[in-house]
Amino acid sequence: MLLAGASAPSLAHADEAAPSQIVVTGRGLDAAPAAVAYDVQDISADRLAVAASGRIEDALSAAAGFQQFRRSDSRASNPSAQGITLRALGGNATSRTLMLLDGVPVADPFFGYVPLSALAPERLAMARVTRGGGSGAFGAGAVAGTIDLTSAGPDQLGLFGGRALVDDRGESELSATLAPKLGAGYLVASGRWDRGRGFWTTPEDQRVPASVRARYESWSTSLRAVAPLTADIELQARVAAFHDARTLRFAGADTAASGQDASLRLVGRGAWQFDALAYVQSRDFNNIVISARSFQPTLNQRATPSTGIGGKLEVRPPIDKAHVLRLGADWRSGEGRTEEDVYTQGQISGQRRAGGTNRDLGLFVEDDWTLGPVVFTAGARADRWSVSGGKLEQTIAGAPPLVAYPNRSGWQGSYRGGAVFTLTRGLALRGAAYTGLRQPTLNELYRSFTVFPVVTKANAALENETLRGFEGGLDWQPLQGVSVSATAFDNKVRHAIANVTIGENLRQRQNVDAVHAKGLELGANAKLGAISLGGSFAYTDAKVEAPGTALDGKRPAQTPRYAASATAAWRPSPRTTLALTLRHTGAQYEDDLETDLLPAATTLDAYAEVPLTRIFSLVLRGENLWDETVVTRNSGGSIDLGTPRTLWAGVRVAIR
Repeated sequence: MLLAGASAPSLAHADEAAPSQIVVTGRGLDAAPAAVAYDVQDISADRLAVAASGRIEDALSAAAGFQQFRRSDSRASNPSAQGITLRALGGNATSRTLMLLDGVPVADPFFGYVPLSALAPERLAMARVTRGGGSGAFGAGAVAGTIDLTSAGPDQLGLFGGRALVDDRGESELSATLAPKLGAGYLVASGRWDRGRGFWTTPEDQRVPASVRARYESWSTSLRAVAPLTADIELQARVAAFHDARTLRFAGADTAASGQDASLRLVGRGAWQFDALAYVQSRDFNNIVISARSFQPTLNQRATPSTGIGGKLEVRPPIDKAHVLRLGADWRSGEGRTEEDVYTQGQISGQRRAGGTNRDLGLFVEDDWTLGPVVFTAGARADRWSVSGGKLEQTIAGAPPLVAYPNRSGWQGSYRGGAVFTLTRGLALRGAAYTGLRQPTLNELYRSFTVFPVVTKANAALENETLRGFEGGLDWQPLQGVSVSATAFDNKVRHAIANVTIGENLRQRQNVDAVHAKGLELGANAKLGAISLGGSFAYTDAKVEAPGTALDGKRPAQTPRYAASATAAWRPSPRTTLALTLRHTGAQYEDDLETDLLPAATTLDAYAEVPLTRIFSLVLRGENLWDETVVTRNSGGSIDLGTPRTLWAGVRVAIR
């Protein structure tokens, strides 16, 4: 029998191989040998499972330097602020990091944010975080790195699993997975429902009669099937849906995001390996902006329908044992619009509709060449990008009724390359250099927004961002079960899109000359019997390069200089876990001019799971046990706060 993750016998040698049971993996092709030339951190299912909040964004914080635009988690932030980035290459709310789920990009096709509440940690087998630019499949968009999520199968999930928890505010979390094996394949059905009245994001001394808690309710469900078609070809299919509703700061300030996704993937592990993928996304978003003076609506972004479609084909032809050659193409198209009602003194005074279409066709080639203790890698990518159909329609007094923006398109190339040199059995040196690009999102091009009292205007003339970067590091395993890594890097995003102050309480998305980030990333893991330790540290010196402007030399908005995470866990038996996670985020600025400070914050979380019967376990979780004050927004002294101390208790059921 083949072990999970091993390849089936190739068709070329099927007549020579002994009969064996077909075992599907549910994953894509194995990582190429030189993947470790880049700064890679794997977060295991065990590490993901001990996130005290049960949220994917906290689980991914095991990779220091991972961040959303704001510090709020997905229960108390506007979904459109859930842009994901690494290496302090932020500055606005759009993702500069490519996030994949089983090879499929998950970012919203209009906004570029990641629907975090739809990504439950308990459904995952692993998360691989690769910092630095990418030029392989879907590489356009990976200017800060790639986060590759892998779904769990029956071997990890068991036949049935479920959790029911409640916290000390009366909020609840319910989740379940059903994962039967069906012949040589399997099916995974999962669902999750979170709801609660939320906590106070507004400090007590700033509350008014219209202030409310951050109420939330979200659900997500998915169905994934994996089946073999031949001895070395498997089909993977997935459909999913989610809905996430929140109320932020004031009564009536309701926001919601929803979506339906589907994908098909064909993976071949024979002599000619291949990975063929097609997907479709349907998403929507609505948001009501409430005035902090009159507490009446000023804007109702009542709908933001968008559609994303795409696919890729990657082929690995058999050359020789020293080479792993990847050839492929990918295509993405995002179309969407925002439909808004503008209010004056609580009454609709106008309407606005804006949107367009972005497309990207990428062609890529990459080769890994093994020469004894050295593995070289080199890859190139050519992207045909286009921005089309952009227009703004409005019925607002004094504003033009229709603005049509010119179509734009072009070709752009990128590359990456590196090497890994294994000095001894436990020590390897690595180095890499790369370029990359990211198109402006439809949101950046066409949608203005307000976070009171600041208005940020769209900019249909934005150019593509481009990355130039290099890094060097080492990976050391001094003892069995102990590993240490260190990486120094220098990354520069040219034409970086930032929210630039252009007047009092007025900003606009603009291309600045560059965001330049240099720094150091450290990681360490140890497994000593029942005890496991893991830590990550990131120091980033990031600056905006914009000569002749007030931004020159300042840190990008919302980017800390220091970030660290450490988890200690004790697992004396497969069903018993006790874990503590310490997390530190350094001080950062709310704005581009460094006027409003968000102080540093250090939090302590805890997770405990103890068996009660053969199938039931007691689960206890504690978020922010020190009750640290975490400031998530500071606009001229108007403050929002993050999650206070929160205690959870519940049960878990597991049937193998």
